[in-house]
Amino acid sequence: MAGPVVVGVDGSTPSFQAAGWAAREAGLRGAPLHIVYVTLRWPYYVPLVPQPARWASEAEAAARAVIDQAMVYARAGRPHLAVSAEIVDGGAEEALVAAARGAQLLVVGSRGRGGFAKLLLGSVSRYLTARAPCPVAVVRQPGAGDRGEIAVGVTGHPDQEPVLDFAFHEAALRRARLRAVHAWTHPVATGPGDMQPLVYDVDGIGAEEARLLAESIAGRRENFPDVTLTERVVREHPAKALIDASMETDLVVIGAHTGMSSWVGGLGATAHAVLHHACAPVIVVRH
Repeated sequence: MAGPVVVGVDGSTPSFQAAGWAAREAGLRGAPLHIVYVTLRWPYYVPLVPQPARWASEAEAAARAVIDQAMVYARAGRPHLAVSAEIVDGGAEEALVAAARGAQLLVVGSRGRGGFAKLLLGSVSRYLTARAPCPVAVVRQPGAGDRGEIAVGVTGHPDQEPVLDFAFHEAALRRARLRAVHAWTHPVATGPGDMQPLVYDVDGIGAEEARLLAESIAGRRENFPDVTLTERVVREHPAKALIDASMETDLVVIGAHTGMSSWVGGLGATAHAVLHHACAPVIVVRH
């Protein structure tokens, strides 16, 4: 895989933790790490008060301090990792999307300040997952421990191939087990006008859902023979199933539609809920 791993920092502890996590990802991929700090602008780039001349130099010094601290987190235990950094002037969303062009992965912290304030509840994460040209990682509690397992949400839809490919590749890079999670709550209509019964055979539907999961991941065992795979079929909401899985794994990989049918600011309901409540870093791979 070509291209760097890009991480956005803003001076907050979560963003520095994200820089350390991103550095590990870069090391696994044999890729360089690129750190981006976005200087703040007033809304609409119009200052509300006259700005003293010294503000520019003070802002530059503060930005350099943030970059230096992020470098410390990134290089901890990785003295030979190639790390670069830049300070970008402008809006956080647009700057990070631009910096991620050609990147393997864009990484941000789960909470921040300044341009990343209320990341998961605000516009930045929604914008990035909808517009970034690569998968986006939102790092939550990166120091929870190394359990040697990651989880991926499997819908069974054919357009999810990129999500599954990414998850298997990530498991192979980490030498981790992969837990494929498929959740269902009721029978799914197979086509227009297909009416489902009010009463149905739970065991029979569960067996069909297990078959769907097996078919979705078929063929990848041969491509990734060193990845230990666990198939998990549960009868509950997909978001809850993945949030529960995040309590036992190091990483959760999910897919997200970003077309006209998506909601909650460009994310599907499941992806939105997982980003809010997961207990481990989450990588969103756009369909």
